[in-house]
Amino acid sequence: MFVIFGASGKVGRVSAASLRNAGHAVRAVVRNEAQGEQLARMGCEIVLADLLNPASVASAIEGADAVQILCPVPIGDAHPGGTMHRMIEVAADALRANPPSHVLALSDYGAELDHGTGITLLFHALEKQLQTAVQHLTLLRAAEHMQNWARVIPVALATGKLPSLHHPLTKRFPTVAAQDVGLLAAELLLGESRGIVSIEGPRRIAALDVARALSEVSRREVSAHEVPRDEWPAMLLRAGLGADHAQLIVDLYDTHNAGRIDVEEGIGERRFGTTEFPEVLASMLPHAATVAN
Repeated sequence: MFVIFGASGKVGRVSAASLRNAGHAVRAVVRNEAQGEQLARMGCEIVLADLLNPASVASAIEGADAVQILCPVPIGDAHPGGTMHRMIEVAADALRANPPSHVLALSDYGAELDHGTGITLLFHALEKQLQTAVQHLTLLRAAEHMQNWARVIPVALATGKLPSLHHPLTKRFPTVAAQDVGLLAAELLLGESRGIVSIEGPRRIAALDVARALSEVSRREVSAHEVPRDEWPAMLLRAGLGADHAQLIVDLYDTHNAGRIDVEEGIGERRFGTTEFPEVLASMLPHAATVAN
């Protein structure tokens, strides 16, 4: 039995589907029944769990041969860092008490860094906790997801300007399609624990490339706009983030722009996805265009 936490998400759904297509039993762990409907049609067993509730997490992993675990960023939480730390502790305690044969944790590029990385620092905490709780562990570190650009595409289509916190606009950075992460996670779950595995897409991109691709796919003129550093907090607050969440994002991009968020050279195994950014952009465009209009 393969247990997939966050199975309704962009990565988890692909992992669950890949394992089901290969004929394996999958328990999809989701927050509510609506999230489980599509997964149930795939033939997954559906389990509702709250990652802050020790009893529900322990129940979800009961009888598991392998577990895919994540620490989602809680949207709308006033103190997301504290909430994520509690999720990590609950998961580590449950896995320590009832260890499956293999645990795969979804992590991030830069998770080896122990200070100043904002959101990514929480993945550092996830890795450290699980390394002491789980014997057979794979840490799948992914580059920034291409799908993250969906947040600003409606603004770009409406104004012709693509706001970017990546500075300068010419700097190429690693990115990866969420579906490629999900496929690799399923592949790794079927094998033995592999330590640290890192994945990014087939090529690195810059904000200028994102704007160019958006112009081509949408057939609208879009240029990249470097959001001034002193405007970041206000922009993130206007986007609906709380002050604590906004600070985590600011710290992350400060570290990104300093060149510190990248693959950890010489550590573990490196893999590369096959999905190109324009493919992901095309899949996001219909919804983004509706929002923009």
